[in-house]
Amino acid sequence: MKRFMDDDFILTTETAGMLYHGYAEKMPIFDFHCHLNIKEIYEDKRFSSITEAWLGGDHYKWRLLRQWGVDESYITGGRSDWEKFEKFAEVIPYAIGNPIYHWTHLELQRFFGISETLSPATARSIYERCNEALKSLSARKMITQSHVKKLFTTDDPADSLEYHRKLMEDSSFGVTVRPAFRPDKAINCELPSFPGYIEKLEKVSGKKIGCISCLCDVLKERIEFFDSMGCVCSDHALDVVYFENAGTEEADRVFKKALAGEALTEVETGIYKGYLLVFLGRQYSRLGWVQQYHIGAMRNNSSRYMEKLGPDTGFDSIEDQPFAKKLSSLINRLDSTDELPKTILYCLNPRDNEVLAALINCFQQSGIRSKLQFGSAWWFNDQKDGMQRQLTALSQVSLLSRFVGMLTDSRSFLSYTRHEYFRRILCNMLGDLIENGEYPCDTEFVGKIVEDICYNNAEEYFRKQSGEKN
Repeated sequence: MKRFMDDDFILTTETAGMLYHGYAEKMPIFDFHCHLNIKEIYEDKRFSSITEAWLGGDHYKWRLLRQWGVDESYITGGRSDWEKFEKFAEVIPYAIGNPIYHWTHLELQRFFGISETLSPATARSIYERCNEALKSLSARKMITQSHVKKLFTTDDPADSLEYHRKLMEDSSFGVTVRPAFRPDKAINCELPSFPGYIEKLEKVSGKKIGCISCLCDVLKERIEFFDSMGCVCSDHALDVVYFENAGTEEADRVFKKALAGEALTEVETGIYKGYLLVFLGRQYSRLGWVQQYHIGAMRNNSSRYMEKLGPDTGFDSIEDQPFAKKLSSLINRLDSTDELPKTILYCLNPRDNEVLAALINCFQQSGIRSKLQFGSAWWFNDQKDGMQRQLTALSQVSLLSRFVGMLTDSRSFLSYTRHEYFRRILCNMLGDLIENGEYPCDTEFVGKIVEDICYNNAEEYFRKQSGEKN
């Protein structure tokens, strides 16, 4: 029997161990999609307790606690930090088979040097040791200690990027941090918040946005501002993929209707979103950016808790609407005029793995390695089985060796152990192929593939092409 989470955790063969310890383990991290707070990075935030650093804002852990029937006061409410931590320690031993159990103990080991398992019996000791360690373990130190070399935050078009600018001027931090353009609020015309957001864009830009062309002009200016701040990618939450092939006049009519707060039909929503996504894709292509499409979240399922706690509090799940034809039409619209930027596609429903793995093959481009990517197992899929399924679909339908690899998609500075989790799963999968005689036993060559997936491919992929502004 193997010891719990030892050096060969998840690595079931000798070859897997050679690939991980000899190649993957030493590679730096390029976290090209996360939700870390740029102000906290710049100010080098220090956390008051392990509860703040670990449980604050972590929807994964919140959902686990709710499943156990824990009162909300211990989750998002006013209980003390110790009481919240104690409650989590009570629940976590029962999370057998859940990735949160692995993540919890990877984080305890890697950041705090604690090898004991968390339980009611060890809770007080672990709480006190973590809090003591946090006196010298700041946000920046968590990043550098994780061997992060580059990371992209997630930023709204209306953001001033003030703290990005300050951080770029701070030579004391050796990690490259850049913004990523996230224009969801300008795209989601069907939401009640849409008119208010357009007003916000008006204030930021100093321009009246009374038509679709006005909006496009403002978004173009914001994109160019982001570009001047070193941005090289965008990110879109396409919870449902809407696309109708329409012209400016139709899109303008829908925009004005949404601006007036009127309800839109599904076709009208597709007209507006399709028009704007094509416009934005062309801007990204012009500047040499990468665009990311995250597809298939069903958000804010509980109206009761939406009213009580607001969005992004752990009440999202997996959407199951078919999207292949509309997504293909959207990508083809950009590709047909040779204005399709590099694109990473993520699906939240694992049912759609092969859909995306096959679709990317239809729009590759000569001279660009894997221009379209099937992105890493996302959100509800970034666990052992989900990662294995994504890697298997990609390897069997496309080209795994050119994969840009893992990202955290997290608000926690402690979540960088998820890269280790992914790398162990990757090396175990490739090790099995070699051990089973399905690939030659050339660990040096496969080790280079591992290094590429862990870091090098992303470094190359997000690099602007020659002749484009850096």
